[in-house]
Amino acid sequence: MPPNLRLIIIFFFFFFVLASRARAIGVNWGTMASHPLPPPKVVELLKSNDINKVKLFDADPLVLQALSGSNLGVTIGIPNAMLRSLNSSKKAAESWVHDNVTRYISNGGSGVRIEYVAVGDEPFLQSYGEQFKPFVIGAAINIQTALVRANLDSKVKVVVPCSFDAFLSESNLPSKGHFRAELNKTMIQLLTFLDKHSSPFFVTISPFLSLQQNKNISLDFTLFKETAKAHNDSHRTYKNSFDLSYDTLVAALSTVGFSKMDIVVSQIGWPTDGAANANSSIAETFLKGFMKHLHSKMGTPLRPHNPPVETYIFSLLDEDQRSIATGNFERHWGLFTFDGQAKYHVDFGQGLKTLVNAQNVEYLSSKWCVVNNNIDLSNATASALQACNNADCTALSPGGSCSNISWPGNISYAFNSFYQQHDQSADSCDFGGLGLITTVDPSVGKCRFPVELRTSYSDCLHSNAFVLPLMTFLMAAILVSFPKLM
Repeated sequence: MPPNLRLIIIFFFFFFVLASRARAIGVNWGTMASHPLPPPKVVELLKSNDINKVKLFDADPLVLQALSGSNLGVTIGIPNAMLRSLNSSKKAAESWVHDNVTRYISNGGSGVRIEYVAVGDEPFLQSYGEQFKPFVIGAAINIQTALVRANLDSKVKVVVPCSFDAFLSESNLPSKGHFRAELNKTMIQLLTFLDKHSSPFFVTISPFLSLQQNKNISLDFTLFKETAKAHNDSHRTYKNSFDLSYDTLVAALSTVGFSKMDIVVSQIGWPTDGAANANSSIAETFLKGFMKHLHSKMGTPLRPHNPPVETYIFSLLDEDQRSIATGNFERHWGLFTFDGQAKYHVDFGQGLKTLVNAQNVEYLSSKWCVVNNNIDLSNATASALQACNNADCTALSPGGSCSNISWPGNISYAFNSFYQQHDQSADSCDFGGLGLITTVDPSVGKCRFPVELRTSYSDCLHSNAFVLPLMTFLMAAILVSFPKLM
């Protein structure tokens, strides 16, 4: 073979490898919704937007059935609540692998193309304390052993998604990055396990939370703006928040002897409601900047020209039953609204100029529950608080899309949220005679009064897991929204 031809082939080989790494972009698909979009519709949505990788937080049979034959690369999750039993019992691990992997695994094009089993959902999150940490490594080892026994270990990798607060740098200098002290021993065990089985390190990076928690980080720096003030670390220059966080992790890995460990960004995104700076416009700016950065193949100062092996956007759809312990924005991470309608447009490098909406979505009737202005409203606040304790009023939060609607419009929003989540039953719009059912859409400006989806899927998914909002967060949001009654 002529030397020049050999050089050309080598060049194109490495170009292909780098391009493939940069294009490995997927989404997180969560199902913590009172009326989730049916799984077949979600799979259609993924395919119509040329999204070819998806990360799940559990192994719901209806979701896996819908993914069968789709040829999407799938990460299935093991909830934190299962870690103790999987750690203590190899038989439990074998049973889980049989029921959730072997049963669905792709075989010659049919079935599900399962690539990873994610052991736990950010089990090292600092707020969890020691609740899950003692069981993670044992559970991962037992799942790995079960995959070996099922002869699936060559197809499926075991990983552990780690939270954004598992690593830090007190000086805000990436080069000083390290894992939390109480995690160090466990992290070395985890990294040794991952390295032995050639599995990557799954990690959440959250520029939005970094912006909220770090006064030294500006919005422009987070949004990849060229005008943002750079951060310097010795001879290295950081022009955006993502590189800063990513290299803090790279330094933490190096500190414990795993400088070459592959990294998968398992969650990264921007919320669109429920807090200041959480809106569709800023989310679009962030994701466009992040996608441009990924596709530039520049990497980061500590890993130049070496981008994450894969990246999973958080998340595909809004979920009205996610925990709001971190903030009311937690229910609004979706690229799409709960019913599969694009909030904004971003190019994932798949050749699509705009996102494609879910098609043929079935809704409940075009009816809303509002407050009856013709009667005494002195008890309206108490009724609204009661409604929000059993529904989703996070859009009323300060900075949210409905935070500026005037009284009693905010009362109506609370009533309607309860009414929709209870399938528009007549008695769910009573509120002691304060409620009134209307066919006139009460939405105002950017404040959308939703109509829920018509779906039987919600009856079987999380039927016993209706997550009540945390009282302190919602009461604060509602009371701020009702100043005229205070």
